[in-house]
Amino acid sequence: MTAPLRIVFVCTGNICRSPTAEGVLRQRANALGLAHRIEVASAGLDGWHAGAPPDPRSQAHALGRGYDLAAQRARHFTPRHFDEFDWVVAMDAGHHHRLRGMCPPQHAHKLKRAADFSERVPAGGVPDPYYGEAEHFEQVLDLVEAICEGVLAGACERS
Repeated sequence: MTAPLRIVFVCTGNICRSPTAEGVLRQRANALGLAHRIEVASAGLDGWHAGAPPDPRSQAHALGRGYDLAAQRARHFTPRHFDEFDWVVAMDAGHHHRLRGMCPPQHAHKLKRAADFSERVPAGGVPDPYYGEAEHFEQVLDLVEAICEGVLAGACERS
């Protein structure tokens, strides 16, 4: 049996976009019987919210689609995560730029953009819903669901 693919989604504070992606991918992998082949986590480039649950609006909108994010807690992304994960997925272009600056050269192949996984995701990535309205959190879910379809397809191709 091969080792599971270890994926971490990364956004700014780890309370909106990346925990949503973690929750969606975990549930979809479980539903497809792939939990043993994929390990998923999320983290934030800034540690302001470390230890906090996802934003209540993210939780409410996710729960509306059947994804429970309540048990998740924000954590701060550090360069050691490049050693721990196979794919480091930046939720937007700004995150990708910051991660590229932190990434050791031997791990450059691990750094991915969320937009790499779905043509539905704009080149700039998943927009931050934090200062937005309800429709922005729904848009995040639409994009994250598309990203997770691509991640699952890529994970299956990898095995």
